[in-house]
Amino acid sequence: MFGADVYARDLDLNLLRVFAVVAEEGSITRAAARLYVTQPAVSAAIRRLTAYVGAELITRQGRGVVVTHRGAELLAASRAHLQPLLAVAMAVPVFDPRSSMATVRIGLADSLESLLLPDLVKALRTEAPEMQLIIAPVQFRTVEELLLSNKVDFAVSIADELPRSIVRQPLASHPPSWPPFTCLYDPRHSKLPKKLSEREYFAREHVVVSYAGDARGIVEDSGARARKVRIAVPAFSYVADVVDDSPLLATIPTLVAKHILRTRPHLRSAALPFLSFESTGFELLWSRANDDDDAARFVRGLVTKVTLAIVASLERPGKK
Repeated sequence: MFGADVYARDLDLNLLRVFAVVAEEGSITRAAARLYVTQPAVSAAIRRLTAYVGAELITRQGRGVVVTHRGAELLAASRAHLQPLLAVAMAVPVFDPRSSMATVRIGLADSLESLLLPDLVKALRTEAPEMQLIIAPVQFRTVEELLLSNKVDFAVSIADELPRSIVRQPLASHPPSWPPFTCLYDPRHSKLPKKLSEREYFAREHVVVSYAGDARGIVEDSGARARKVRIAVPAFSYVADVVDDSPLLATIPTLVAKHILRTRPHLRSAALPFLSFESTGFELLWSRANDDDDAARFVRGLVTKVTLAIVASLERPGKK
């Protein structure tokens, strides 16, 4: 580890490069020509490095220059380190997902956990068996802080306004023909009419997902009147278990509802009786600072591919 005092001394590493060329050429003039700079610029660089080291590094000999004993020590050490640094800087990174052991941290909206994770893990096991995923909960109130603090490499979530330093890529969450939200219920306990009316909807008891720890859900936040909330849960992962075998209604994203109906075919969904409020849709979100992270980019692509496959399968009733 470098201490703060090392950085405070502010050595321009380019001075070492100039010194190495002077030593190799044995001439300020030839070094300047090789470096495509003027002779005074080379001389000034040598003076700056000499002042930094605190000892003479070259001395005149005939029409040229030779390195001193201290200069020879510095030259040997510089060559040992400058070449590897140059090689690292110029190397073209090669990313192979099948051999990568990278760890990728994903911020995932709770409504997508049961829908996306099983297929994503299966795809990862096939295409990048050595990679590691770390999943963190995220929602529209927390996604910005998690991304800008690098607590996650990217997120899959719904978001409001975000700074320009965050890249936003729409994720195909549902076909245009699907409404953003639908009403999920258990017909064994809730005998709803074929066309659910607004009066009937608000007369029933509901389970809502509230991230604020209150009894407000998506309907209340959209400006509609308050429902009769019997239970408020902190995540969508609770909804299916609460609705199953109960008279409660749940208003949830249609994509999530279709996934629940695939796994619990005895449940039903009904169109909402009021004008559907807009949904911004799920997005892939990441900081521009992580844009060149090959491992994160690979997993983002995998998330997109898996999501498209899931949506396509949910469009075909009865197909698994």
